[in-house]
Amino acid sequence: MNREQAIRKRDRLVAQLPSAVEILRGSLLDRTIRHRSGCAKCARGEGHQVSVLAVGYPGEGMRQISLRREQVAHAKQCLENYYKLKAALEEICELNQQLIRLQPQQAKTGRRGQ
Repeated sequence: MNREQAIRKRDRLVAQLPSAVEILRGSLLDRTIRHRSGCAKCARGEGHQVSVLAVGYPGEGMRQISLRREQVAHAKQCLENYYKLKAALEEICELNQQLIRLQPQQAKTGRRGQ
């Protein structure tokens, strides 16, 4: 790949990046919650299905946020945007590394501007 091709590919990737406003990091989990007493559904062993956004933090452990049904689709889209953005950034970084290698060598005699 030459310099111009790398720049064009990088520019296409940048143009396709999802909005950074609509991103979430973490995992979407489906869990079953059971009440200890007073709930007929839980007493039958059925429990209540809930969706949870689980996010890990170094040194702090896992944080879990329960989602309402109407929030699940939006959370899925935001998680997908995060992974697309992360993958695109990795590819852009790789292209930038190639561009650094493709830059012409600076003259080895003297400093610039002298």
